[in-house]
Amino acid sequence: MNDYFKSVNSGVFYLIVACVVLFITIMCLVFLIKSYRAGIKIGMDKKILRKTITASATFTLLPSISILLGVIALSGTLGVPFSWLRLSVVGALQYELNAAEIAAQSIGLSGLKLGELSTGSFVTIALVMTLGILGGIICCIFFLKKYLNKVQTTPKKESDGKPGFGAHATTAMFVGLCAAYIGSYIGKAIPRDGADVMPLLVAIIAAICMAVFEFFIQKKGKTILENFSLAVSMLIAMVAAVGIGMII
Repeated sequence: MNDYFKSVNSGVFYLIVACVVLFITIMCLVFLIKSYRAGIKIGMDKKILRKTITASATFTLLPSISILLGVIALSGTLGVPFSWLRLSVVGALQYELNAAEIAAQSIGLSGLKLGELSTGSFVTIALVMTLGILGGIICCIFFLKKYLNKVQTTPKKESDGKPGFGAHATTAMFVGLCAAYIGSYIGKAIPRDGADVMPLLVAIIAAICMAVFEFFIQKKGKTILENFSLAVSMLIAMVAAVGIGMII
């Protein structure tokens, strides 16, 4: 194990991250207790409250599998503590891997490859990932209230069954996000020196898996599959990536 990997998995780093995660956990418990007491105060049934808490805890575990996969994917290069911190506090699975990869390439590395990383590059990558995610938090602090007032109002055209600004904004955001990713994968797959078809093939496999899940969720009414779709699609795509890598 090289010095870099030892430093990003040091005991001190684990201790710092554990303190942050402990603080977040305590904060969640405080809000849980306050919410429960507020429900009792307004006359809600205790049985209903307890059932809601149990159901919420149960259905939180299943989607968290995909988050665990993200921690595993990042920990091989950025270490367990930082990966654990990023995806347990404010990070997002769709953001972290791409931000880390872009940051690594921007400082001259070929990607998140353990043999190329150093403590200095780790600091740069961690800083880029952290500053990037803070943009959403800052926007929420200053602009979220005004934005929500706009998207939560019901314009006249929505009363006629037509989607409003909120629906269009959400759709445009996801279409743009997917287009950016797929465009980069297609660019990497173009035949030339250093071409890489792996990202495109894995994306296609993951998309097919999600399409199958969506069919059963939307057409067959199997809404419980929503809790499994992302995690299972990721697992299948990761297994496929290993298989394709062995073939090509």
